Amino acid sequence: MMDTKFEHPLFVKYPRYMQELASLEDVFDFLDDWPEEKRGDTYHVLSKACRMAAQGVFPIAAIRENVRRFLIKERVLANIEEVPLFIAKRGTDQSLGS
Repeated sequence: MMDTKFEHPLFVKYPRYMQELASLEDVFDFLDDWPEEKRGDTYHVLSKACRMAAQGVFPIAAIRENVRRFLIKERVLANIEEVPLFIAKRGTDQSLGS
C-alpha cells in the first residue's frame, strides 16, 4: 500500500480552530468540505491532482506543495507560530507546564 502521509503537516486556520492536513486522505476531507461557491479552477486542478496521487501517478510531496499554495492563495494557511504547542508536540508524552 502506498504511503500517503506528508513529511510535515500543513495547518488550516479557521476562526475558532485549526485543521491538520497530514496526509492525502486529510486533503480529500478538506476538499470535500470546501464551500461550493469557492470552488474555482485552482480547486478543480488540485482535486484532480489528488485523485492522480491516489492512483500513484502524482507524487505526494508535490501534492503537499500544491495544497500549501492553495491554502496561501485562499489565505487560510496557518503559520507554525499560530499552531498551539500541544499540536506541534504531538506524538510526545511530555505534558504542558509542570
